[in-house]
Amino acid sequence: MNANASATMSMVDAAHDQIRRRILDNVWPPGHRMLEQEVALALGMSRTPVREALVRLQNDGLVEVIPRHGMRVLPVSPTDMREIYEILTALECMAAEVLARRRPDAAELAPLLQATATMDTALQSDDLDAWAAADERFHAGLVELAGNRQLAATVWTYWDRAHRARMFSLKLRPKPVNSTREHHDLVDRLLAGDAAGAAAVNRAHRERASRELLAIFERYKLAQM
Repeated sequence: MNANASATMSMVDAAHDQIRRRILDNVWPPGHRMLEQEVALALGMSRTPVREALVRLQNDGLVEVIPRHGMRVLPVSPTDMREIYEILTALECMAAEVLARRRPDAAELAPLLQATATMDTALQSDDLDAWAAADERFHAGLVELAGNRQLAATVWTYWDRAHRARMFSLKLRPKPVNSTREHHDLVDRLLAGDAAGAAAVNRAHRERASRELLAIFERYKLAQM
C-alpha cells in the first residue's frame, strides 16, 4: 500500500471511530439524520473518507446510508435487543466454557479481576458510568481470553448495538449490585475449572440483564432505543 492509500485508510478509520463514538454515546441518537456534507463538516473532514466510513457503519448495523440524503442512525427495537442478547448469551457461555477448561490462574484472569474490583469501587461511589465501563471491560475480556478469534469476531458484530441500548437505559435500571456479584461468581467458577458452572452463571447473568432491559422498553412504552 502506497503512502496516499495508507493516509486515505487512516482517515476512513478516524471517521469511522468518531461517528461510531457519537452514536454509542447518543450524541447522535436513534433516528438522527444528517447529510453526508453535514457529517463531514462536523468531523472536519472531506466527504470521501466519511462516505466510506458510513458504508462500514451500515455494515455494522449502526446507520442506514440513504443515497443523496446522507445517513440515519438506526434505532434498536425490543425484538432486536432480545435477539442480540440471545446471540451474545450463547457466545459468551461458550467463551466461559472454553476458558474454564484451561483452568486459568489468577494471573491470566487479571483483566476480569481488575474489572470486577473497579465495578465494586464504582458502586460504592454511585458512579454508574465508571461501573458500565468496567462491566464492558469484563465481558470483552471474557471473550478475548477464550482465544477463539471467530467467536470474538461474531460477538463484536453485535457489541455496539447492545452497548448503545445498555448505556441509554443505564440510569433507568436498578442499581447493578446483582451484576457485580454474578461477575465474582463467574470468576470463581473459571478459577475452579468448572466449565458447566461458568456457563450456567453467565447464562443466568445475561438472561437477567436482558429481562431488565426489555422491561424498560415496556415500562416506558418505548418502541425503540
